[in-house]
Amino acid sequence: MSYSKNLLLNSPYQFGAISFDHRLARNVVFMVCLLTLCVLWGCADTMMSTGSKPDILTSSDETDGQKRAKIRLELALGYLEQGQVTIALDETKQAITADPSSADGYNLRGLIYMRLNDSSLARDSFAKALALAPRDGNILHNYGWLLCQEARYLESVVYFDKALASSGYIGQAKTLLAKGICQLRMGDKVQAESSFLRSFELDAGNPIATFNLASLLFQRKELIRAQFYIRRLNSSDYANAESLWLAAKIEKKLGNNEGVAQLIDRLKKRFAGSYELTLFERGAFNE
Repeated sequence: MSYSKNLLLNSPYQFGAISFDHRLARNVVFMVCLLTLCVLWGCADTMMSTGSKPDILTSSDETDGQKRAKIRLELALGYLEQGQVTIALDETKQAITADPSSADGYNLRGLIYMRLNDSSLARDSFAKALALAPRDGNILHNYGWLLCQEARYLESVVYFDKALASSGYIGQAKTLLAKGICQLRMGDKVQAESSFLRSFELDAGNPIATFNLASLLFQRKELIRAQFYIRRLNSSDYANAESLWLAAKIEKKLGNNEGVAQLIDRLKKRFAGSYELTLFERGAFNE
């Protein structure tokens, strides 16, 4: 399970690869956005006729088209989770046909097109979703991530900030993580560290934010702080060859040879054929 080579398919943290490997972005985005998407069925800005307070919508308020769209989107998500992307796309198209006002339908269609590596169609879908729901945090997040994949980093940060400021948005941790990855890609390590730290504070169990924090602190020679984060990660089920090797490099800098030996022993036992082990074998602690 490598943070820079594989998705964390068995964890709730499917936000992809560690930000140092830019080639993986397109493989990452779909699973993240899919599994963290909060589909807000039937939450249009319907107002009560007697005042300005939004009514509480129930199933009786839905039109037949909205009900059909909801069923189609549920089917689409199921197919998507099974990797049947084309069928998921067809179900999503039928959902939009049934309810052309479905921001969730366009949002999901955008995610599917991202999965299919079609940025142009994804961008069009997210634009239509935002036209229908301009303050939806999930749509803003997803569009920000698309911009990040296109190396439009400054624009992506703007959309992440809009998502973070969105009222009622519950995906703060994932958006801060995405924002940090994009800031790191554009070379802003200071702001990236700040975003990763805030993400960690909201979700201390996220291995991606934890690894990135440890790596950035190691680069800044803040070894004790780096040690804190990497030890936390390596004591969890998400420890892998990369995290063990980073920990070994930190302990080496701290002069803890016993700690290095213990970490390399774990590396040999669990990841015998790893690239990180070859780095150790040639003594490449400074690479």
